[in-house]
Amino acid sequence: MTTVSTPTMREAFVHTMVEAIEADERVALVLATISSSLFAAQHAAYPDRVINVGIREQAMIGVASGLALTGHRVVAHSYAPFLVERPYEQVKLDLGHQDVGAVLVSVGASHDDPRMGRTHQAPADVALFDTLPGWSVHVPGHPGEVGPLLRAALAGTGREYVRLTTRSNAAPMPVTAGFAPVRHGSLGVVVAVGPVLDAVLAATEGLDVTVLYAATVRPFDRVGLRAAVGSSAPSVVLVEPYLRGTSAGEVAETLVDVPHRQLSIGVRRDAEIRAYGSTAQHDEVHGLDAAGIGRAVRTFLLS
Repeated sequence: MTTVSTPTMREAFVHTMVEAIEADERVALVLATISSSLFAAQHAAYPDRVINVGIREQAMIGVASGLALTGHRVVAHSYAPFLVERPYEQVKLDLGHQDVGAVLVSVGASHDDPRMGRTHQAPADVALFDTLPGWSVHVPGHPGEVGPLLRAALAGTGREYVRLTTRSNAAPMPVTAGFAPVRHGSLGVVVAVGPVLDAVLAATEGLDVTVLYAATVRPFDRVGLRAAVGSSAPSVVLVEPYLRGTSAGEVAETLVDVPHRQLSIGVRRDAEIRAYGSTAQHDEVHGLDAAGIGRAVRTFLLS
């Protein structure tokens, strides 16, 4: 019997981009060496639309902006710290201030590859986009969600960030613009973002809670959260695979007229983790594994 392996998120991204480049002459891809070998054939066939600027991440965003100004629908791609943190000024000015659209697709997430060290980790990426107006942010939880999210982003004209990771839930969820209810309960609402859904479901097994799933976190689905919590004094738990508390302000604004409690679970802000270790060990240190999430949620909701 032949075993068919599930593609990774990066592989799903490459497949979707190859299709888009070959089908639509408006689509362009700008790289800064990372993943360039995966698009070698497209670079040879479309050298004016598949461009590798070398290890020059600021130039990557500048070139993407220039292509966007000429009418292209541009994708820029690299590790998250090289795509968001290093060229932040160019993201702010060349794209945002000039009011042009582009799709930024990252890999590496918060700590996907600890052996590469802190230089390849970007737990603050989504928080940085919150400082810039007009960005949509997508955090798929399964490779099967990458294609629909990316195709929708390419079909638009706005500024979109797609955050890929090596982690994956067991099965894809339907891709929607807001929160998708997974479980219903009365004790509280737990929001699971992208690849943490399976850990959240395991952590809350047996608890009478509502679990909402989000693959698109900006714009934040305020209507969906209000519908889930109702009008009583609710308890809300945010479980995000990036900097802890990134969406706490969104919850506060959503429930500004409703007395509520909230708990944020995510990458810790109170310590710099300098050990390399494994991805699983980093999750454990940050309380993002099922055991850590379970302890935090039960202490918060049952105390």
